[in-house]
Amino acid sequence: MFSYISLDSRVPSDHPLRPVRAMVDQALTTMSRNFSQIYSTEGRPSIAPERLLRALLLQVFYSVRSERLLMESLGYSLLFRWFVGLSADEPVWDRTTFSKKRDRLLEGDVARRFFELILGQAEQAGLTSDEHFSVDGTLIEAWASHKSFRRKHGTDDDNPDGTGRNAGRNFHGETRTNDTHASTTDPDARMYRKGNGVPAKLCFAGHVLMENRHGLVVDATVTEANGTAERTAALEMLARRPASHAAVGADKAYDTHDFIAQARALGVTPHVAQNDKRPGGSAIDGRTTRYPGYDLSQVIRKRIEEVFGWGKTVGPMRKTKLRGLARVGFQMLLTIAGFNLIRMRNLIPA
Repeated sequence: MFSYISLDSRVPSDHPLRPVRAMVDQALTTMSRNFSQIYSTEGRPSIAPERLLRALLLQVFYSVRSERLLMESLGYSLLFRWFVGLSADEPVWDRTTFSKKRDRLLEGDVARRFFELILGQAEQAGLTSDEHFSVDGTLIEAWASHKSFRRKHGTDDDNPDGTGRNAGRNFHGETRTNDTHASTTDPDARMYRKGNGVPAKLCFAGHVLMENRHGLVVDATVTEANGTAERTAALEMLARRPASHAAVGADKAYDTHDFIAQARALGVTPHVAQNDKRPGGSAIDGRTTRYPGYDLSQVIRKRIEEVFGWGKTVGPMRKTKLRGLARVGFQMLLTIAGFNLIRMRNLIPA
């Protein structure tokens, strides 16, 4: 009935989570002052922000699709309890309380601070480059259906005949745009499609800036999905990392005269794939393509798809279960920080 073996001794010494937890503990120790500002000392004891953040990382690492399953796993998994910091006999939190306390982390911008501290550990280990980057964007499907996309003004009845609670709706022949319609489930989501022949979906746009030395992400953000979101977010992320003689690789979507000019104004050489089919021709000429670094950037920039692939197959970024731009941005930053932790675990010697 009693066990005198600690949880730490039950986890193998070569378990993949051990180096990850060491890096997480180092970052959380630095963030103790940030946590003291958002943790209330009045009333009943709440969930410690450090434990809350560790539990959210487990949700990313092990593809746990909901808080209910996460709390269930914490109840019987000794590995999960060890990583979070719970003893074997401590009670697990209520899932509703867990979700409410997670939203409090948004107030202190905890995800951004945690992401930067993990990146700082990579920079101290010499794993990052400050000269060669790649940028790209992807769509994150929102937690909202087409039926929630209704007119902003006027009536938009799903059931005009009054037959049944969940009658079908025929959208054929009806013009629906983001200017006239909005989702009642998630007003921040936008109807957007990636290209011709692809169905439009309610979604967000996720953007990533990757350094080319070891494929670590140095910046990430979430914006509304529109035709200029990728280029605007790329310029903002590049502006947050001032560097001289830096180069950034990108696909044809970034081949516009406006983006090329603004990138060069930031001191960044745009190694963008040429889009000769664009009206007016490509904005990239022989001054850029003649150097061997341009071809190398075009090869390495495709590694950024590994970030999106991991975030959508292992992480929760294929179809988010959170609503609102702030919550989705928090989730993406935490997911990308988890990706960096896994990469750093394999790159840093034991």
